[in-house]
Amino acid sequence: MSLTAYNHVPLPFFMYGTAWKKEATNQLVQLAVASGFTAIDTANQLIHYQEALVGEALRALAKKGIKRGALFLQTKFTSVDGQGGRAPYDASADLTTQVRQSFDSSLVHLGTDYVDSYVLHAPISRRGLGEADWEVWAAMEGLYQSGKTKMIGVSNITAGQLAHLCEQANHKPMVVQNRCFAALDWDQEVREICQANGIIYQGFSLLTANREVLADREIQAIAKRLATGPAQIIFRFAMQVGMLPLTGTTSQQHMKEDLQAEQLALSSEEIQRIESIAL
Repeated sequence: MSLTAYNHVPLPFFMYGTAWKKEATNQLVQLAVASGFTAIDTANQLIHYQEALVGEALRALAKKGIKRGALFLQTKFTSVDGQGGRAPYDASADLTTQVRQSFDSSLVHLGTDYVDSYVLHAPISRRGLGEADWEVWAAMEGLYQSGKTKMIGVSNITAGQLAHLCEQANHKPMVVQNRCFAALDWDQEVREICQANGIIYQGFSLLTANREVLADREIQAIAKRLATGPAQIIFRFAMQVGMLPLTGTTSQQHMKEDLQAEQLALSSEEIQRIESIAL
């Protein structure tokens, strides 16, 4: 199973996230791929990610016969404000240069000459999109046009910002990655814009942002019916409503169980109940 964005690039149905894995990043990426994941998400942001260790894992996997082309790699450009004083580029340079330097650094870290998806970690403006956001996006569009990345996208974006970007950009985002809260209707406004524009919505923190949902009696009952766990019910729900979920589990058992969520089937009534569960 895969999802396809409006520019006809397919993405695997599930993605492994490498945030906060620190020195375990190499081992966990290898474990995730061994468990069946073919999509890896990272970022060139040292305070939360170890992108270079993802690259070490990729080299180890290549020696085991798992080549670069078998994997979908997604990384991100993080602005100076999100770098914690450890930017992987010249923080005094113009934004276009920062994007290019960060991207080139990512290629070195990952040991590749292209990425499958390059994502803006967050708009620089808290509200709307300012000149800085448009300069960064134009630089990312340039990377896409050069073929160095097959897709471009944006993370941590509001519905208003996304609508503006879709209306004004030369190339709309192909992916959007947002933290997904049940209490906020599972980010429905943003998901609707994505659906209308052929953008793949990637949902992260589906478990950690929704702990009360996992404990809900109805979720527990659905899990019992399908002989699985509540986490897998949430992941299957995400898939059935058109999301590409991320997981960052460090357990191989959970990795395998999460991937098996693709085999589950929720009824339309169950989907409707989960959609409104925290409202």
